[in-house]
Amino acid sequence: VQLQASGGGLVQAGDSLRLSCAASGRTFSSVAMAWFRQAPGKEREFVAVINWDGSSTYYADSVKGRFTISRDNAKNTVYLQMNSLRPEDTAVYYCAAGRIKWLVTRTSDMDSWGKGTQVTVSS
Repeated sequence: VQLQASGGGLVQAGDSLRLSCAASGRTFSSVAMAWFRQAPGKEREFVAVINWDGSSTYYADSVKGRFTISRDNAKNTVYLQMNSLRPEDTAVYYCAAGRIKWLVTRTSDMDSWGKGTQVTVSS
């Protein structure tokens, strides 16, 4: 699966953004998809994951209640709706395809990575 993330930008605290990740490849609809992020000087961290058919999701505590992951298998696209953004959400956001159908959260569980998209939240 090849992935291309988009939708990042510069916003103010409290604003919303929706990231998209377009995938190519026949296996998209059969694997879990996830979002990670990496802030300057920090390790890449898990943000959210959705299983192969969209029936189950899981979030990092830091984004729970503010971010929503979804997918459209007909369009080979996964989304991350980000509401109530905070300055600490500033990072490069990456989408990733899991190796299996089910919810996974470790970078080592991912098979493919897209190029990141920058999200900057000003206070």
